[in-house]
Amino acid sequence: MATINIPENYQAVMPYLIVKNAAEFIQFTQTVFGATEQFKTMRDEHTIMHAEININGSTIMFADATDTYQQQNAGMFVYVESCDDTYQKALDNGAESIMPPADQPYGRSAGVKDPFGNTWWITNLL
Repeated sequence: MATINIPENYQAVMPYLIVKNAAEFIQFTQTVFGATEQFKTMRDEHTIMHAEININGSTIMFADATDTYQQQNAGMFVYVESCDDTYQKALDNGAESIMPPADQPYGRSAGVKDPFGNTWWITNLL
């Protein structure tokens, strides 16, 4: 198998979401998960053509939904420092509970659906 060169700060596989109101998605991920914005280019003054955030070394790419590119959501699993605190931040910022925090064999975990239609499985190790 050939060796490929992946640009710095990227991974071999990254989710690419198409969301309604991508600017608010950035704010949600910054507030709830401590995301940092890596890149953003606008389609026009109101919609994002392509943007990238980073959550603890993992990149998520996304864009605003359009008539051509319809909304496409994802389910994501994210390790956090505190499942309970992050779960509450998500709810405080418009997410819906899918599963309240509970101890699981793989760690303390909860599930939320963000205001943009994505599911986040929030976990910290016990």
